[in-house]
Amino acid sequence: MGVPSQIQKQVDAVYRAESRRVFATLIRLLGDFDLAEEALHDAFAVALERWPREGTPSNPRAWLVSVGRFRAIDTLRRRTRFDASLAELAQRLDTAAIATAEEADVEDDRLRLIFTCCHPALPQDAQVALTLREVCGLRTEEIASAFLVAPPTLAQRIVRAKAKIRAAGIPYQVPSIEDLPDRLDTVLQVIYLVFNEGYAASSGAALTRADLSGEAIRLGRLVLELLPDPEVMGLLALMLLQESRRAARTSPTGDLVLLADQDRALWNRAQIAEGRSLVQQALATGQVGPYGLQAAIAAVHAEALSPAATDWAQIVGLYSLLAQVEPSPVVQLNRAVAVAMRDGPQAGLQLLDEVLADGNLAHYHLAHAARADLCRQLGEMAEAKESYQRALDLVKQEPERRFLEGRLRELA
Repeated sequence: MGVPSQIQKQVDAVYRAESRRVFATLIRLLGDFDLAEEALHDAFAVALERWPREGTPSNPRAWLVSVGRFRAIDTLRRRTRFDASLAELAQRLDTAAIATAEEADVEDDRLRLIFTCCHPALPQDAQVALTLREVCGLRTEEIASAFLVAPPTLAQRIVRAKAKIRAAGIPYQVPSIEDLPDRLDTVLQVIYLVFNEGYAASSGAALTRADLSGEAIRLGRLVLELLPDPEVMGLLALMLLQESRRAARTSPTGDLVLLADQDRALWNRAQIAEGRSLVQQALATGQVGPYGLQAAIAAVHAEALSPAATDWAQIVGLYSLLAQVEPSPVVQLNRAVAVAMRDGPQAGLQLLDEVLADGNLAHYHLAHAARADLCRQLGEMAEAKESYQRALDLVKQEPERRFLEGRLRELA
C-alpha cells in the first residue's frame, strides 16, 4: 500500500523547508557528514512510514532529528561487528542529550555548517563545492554542470574536503568573537564567488546561470538572518541590485546588452527596493566595508532612470573610497571607466593605461575591452581594433565573444 498523497505532500514540504536544518543539527550531534546524510534520509523514510499512522508531529524538525540520531546509533552498532572502534562512538552518542528545538533556535546549526564548509584550511574550490552540496543541498551533478566540471572530479573535491575536516579536526562551530571577522570574510567570499558564476558565467554558452545566483542570494539571506552584520547586509544588497538587471542583460537571442543600452523597464524594482534598503541599513551602522561600498555604487546605477541621469561624480567618489578600503587593479579599472563617464574618454584612458601598465590585468579581457571602447570614442581606431582583438583572444564566454566580434566588424 502506497503512502497517502496528502502525507507525501506534507513530507515533501517538510523536506523542502527543514531538511538542511535537520542535516546541520545531525552533523553537530553525530560529528560526521556522511553519517548525518545517511541519518537524514533514514529519518524521512521513517516519516513516510509512520506519519500516515501516527499523524504529523507538532514539531517535525525535532522529531526528524531524534529519529535520525537513533537510526545513526543503530547503524554504528551494526558496524561495530566489523569495526570495534565505532563502539565507543555509538555509546557516546547513545548517552548524549538530544538538542531540543528551542536550543537549536538559539544558535542555528546551519551557521556552524556554513563556517565549517568555508573553513580556510580547505581549498577555495572545495569550500564552494561543499557549501553548495551540504548547505544548499544541490546534487553533485548540478554543481558540476554549473561550474563546467566533470561530476567525478567535483565528487572527489567534496570527498577530499570531508576527509580534510576529519583529519585536521576542524571544529563544527561558529568562530570566536576574535576570529569571526576573518572567518566571516571567507564565507562572504564563497557566497560572492557562487553569485558571480551565476551572474556572469566565467565560460560557456550562456551569459548567466540563474540557479547559481539564486542560491547565492538564498545563502546571503540565511547568513544575514543568523548573523546581522553590516558587510552581510552589503553583500546581500549588492547581489540583489546586480540580479535586478538580469532580464535586461541579454537580448532575446542571448546576446550581451551593455548597461547603457538596457531597457530599464525590465529591471526588477522589488529587488532594487530591497537592495537600496539594505544599503541604507549598512551605511547607517558607520561600519561600511567593500561589499557595502560596491552595493552603494550599484544603488546609484539602479536609481538612474536613464544612462544620462546617472550620478557619475558620486560613483567616482565611491570607487575612490573603495580603492582605499580594498585596493585592487579591478577597482582601479572600474574607477577609470567611471572617470571617463564623468570627465570624458581621454581622462579615463589615461587612468586605464596606468592600471594596465603594471601588468596585473594583462589577461583580463574586460580591461582590454574597456580600453578599446575608450579608444573608439576618441577616434583612435587602430588602437581600438588592437585592444578589441586582445580582449577577443582572452574571452571564454560565447555571448561576450559575439559582442567583441561585432565591435571589430563595426570598426572594419
